[in-house]
Amino acid sequence: MTAPRRAARTALAVLALLIPPALAACGDTSTSVAAGETRTVVDVEGTEMEVPVDPQRVVTLSEPTLDGVLALGVTPVGTVSGRGQSSVPSYLADEAGEIPLLGGVAAPNYEKIANADPDLILVDGTSINNNPEAIGVLRKIAPTFYTGYAGGDWRANFELVAEALNEKEPATAVLAEYDAKVAEAKKDLTSYADDTFSVVRWQGSSAAMILKELPAGMALSDLGLQRPGPQDKRGRGHSEPVSLENIATIDADYMFFGTLGGSSNANPDAGGAADLTGAQQALAQAEEVPGFSTLAAYRTGHIYPVDGSLWTSTGGPILMSRIVDNVTGILA
Repeated sequence: MTAPRRAARTALAVLALLIPPALAACGDTSTSVAAGETRTVVDVEGTEMEVPVDPQRVVTLSEPTLDGVLALGVTPVGTVSGRGQSSVPSYLADEAGEIPLLGGVAAPNYEKIANADPDLILVDGTSINNNPEAIGVLRKIAPTFYTGYAGGDWRANFELVAEALNEKEPATAVLAEYDAKVAEAKKDLTSYADDTFSVVRWQGSSAAMILKELPAGMALSDLGLQRPGPQDKRGRGHSEPVSLENIATIDADYMFFGTLGGSSNANPDAGGAADLTGAQQALAQAEEVPGFSTLAAYRTGHIYPVDGSLWTSTGGPILMSRIVDNVTGILA
């Protein structure tokens, strides 16, 4: 076991001892929630638990769960910073900028989470992934509902968020609204039927490709837009790094170009801007990389800087809807 992992396990063990016994008892999913009426739900992992019929103090520990609850009109009492950012995801700044931060997406602060006194915690594989110890600690704080896996279908994740919140009918309406927007947008994009579209996250001095299983890839598929050969596939739930020797593999007729600062799969909380300004700065850096200026998308002026928190990370229906808006705004 590596030293960082050993330290993380030690911290979780110490925190479990520090959680007040009364709080731990009411959050233990093997018993009913102490106060208020509850209902039985089953999360994506098959874990059955009791959650409030009408949760009042929801904590979200990932970008998809934050996006999902906001789309349903619920404001959480706490959340985590976006991937590669020190604040909420920049695409949700207007809706979520005042929500207290309870740590980072890859490093939630368990003491702050406990102090927020949640009655429901929502988490998924894009934040706490394959970490049963962390889930165990969270479940001593409040019912903790696992909504989906990294690289999973955003719709299924959102539907489970709605299930946990007892908001199934509003969720159906949100999804129908997205589908209607896509159907309308496709009418304006028919002239691009033979073109290819690349989605790139620039990380420091190199690129990574956003493949078809990630939200931006799903949005382009929904819109009927083709991907270049190296991106016309599913991946492992995160961006696929590209070596500088293979920089040509990111090319296409058109390229949506974003960044999460210095963030990468191995270092998701590295600093740097993830918004449109950050993408513009990253593009200026990319132009200095050998081979970048020879890309067809660059030579034809078809590289479009975009908000990396929107295009190159993950989220829910708000993210998907805004990607569609970006595409139609740029192309149509």
